[in-house]
Amino acid sequence: MVSQSPVVSSTRPYMVRAMYDWCVDNQLTPFIVVAVDASVRVPTEFVRDNEIVLNISMGATSSLVLGNDYIDFKARFGGVARDISVPMGRVSAIYARENGQGMTFPLEVTATKSEASSPAQPVTPAPVLSGVQTTTAAKKPTAAQALEDTRADAKPAGSSPRPALTRIK
Repeated sequence: MVSQSPVVSSTRPYMVRAMYDWCVDNQLTPFIVVAVDASVRVPTEFVRDNEIVLNISMGATSSLVLGNDYIDFKARFGGVARDISVPMGRVSAIYARENGQGMTFPLEVTATKSEASSPAQPVTPAPVLSGVQTTTAAKKPTAAQALEDTRADAKPAGSSPRPALTRIK
């Protein structure tokens, strides 16, 4: 007898809710990146390259529901209240605006009857979030480099005592 494993639900809604809670607990602003298609209900005038970034913080939304299948809420765009509905499978990332920390997700393939009969189209890869180096991870200059930098910054006598901005590449 062959036993079949039960259908397991997606981890995406649980991860989205966990990242949302983490953002709220740390007073950060949660943003989601949505790959827009016909199943997504967002203001089309704000969609760029079939993608929209939405602020889902408590201050920016009302009636926010992070369900297993959809993210639904009301938000203002240009002063006009809109109902937003995003299928969970179209969320490609959730991150904190302040520090960029978050998670990305692969897009779930959803086919309608018309799409099933048409040839397959290439799927745009999900955006990748990268972190900023912290001071502990930043590379410290060697003593020789530090001495060289101080010589390069040396100013002739009689120069202005005002501080100057130095651009580091």
